[in-house]
Amino acid sequence: MKKLFFFLFLSVPFMAMSQANSGYTATYSSKFTIASPTYSDKILTLWKDFENNTLDKHADMLADTVTMMLANGTIVKGKAENLKGVKEFRGSIQNYKVTIHAWLSLKSDKNENVVCVWGSEEYTDKTGKQVKTGTHEVWVFNKDGKVGLMMQFASVGSM
Repeated sequence: MKKLFFFLFLSVPFMAMSQANSGYTATYSSKFTIASPTYSDKILTLWKDFENNTLDKHADMLADTVTMMLANGTIVKGKAENLKGVKEFRGSIQNYKVTIHAWLSLKSDKNENVVCVWGSEEYTDKTGKQVKTGTHEVWVFNKDGKVGLMMQFASVGSM
């Protein structure tokens, strides 16, 4: 059943991409192709750095002008501000464990490389509460091959 769910979960966006007469027009793009997995490798490295609390290790992968749109609605602009905020948050939690369900490297018709990651995370927050969250992130690389944008979406709880 799990495999069927993930197949449907991952195939629905591709079926939607092929439906040109859906009544909607994408504001960014609806035309993507599979891109080099090296972009996914970079993002998974950043996820591992967050998990291991070694965030400075690959900070050079972020553009100086990176913007991160977090699941709680917060928008953080700039490399220094993002690193500061992420370090503060990561330092406030314990027992952090991540599970990656799927990832996909894409190239848009705007000639931008995009990586989508689906996963879940578990941790103990600063009040001692156990937190479980489902996460979907969209990472966009700039023309220099650095992360210029990250959009994060989350669900709380489990199915």
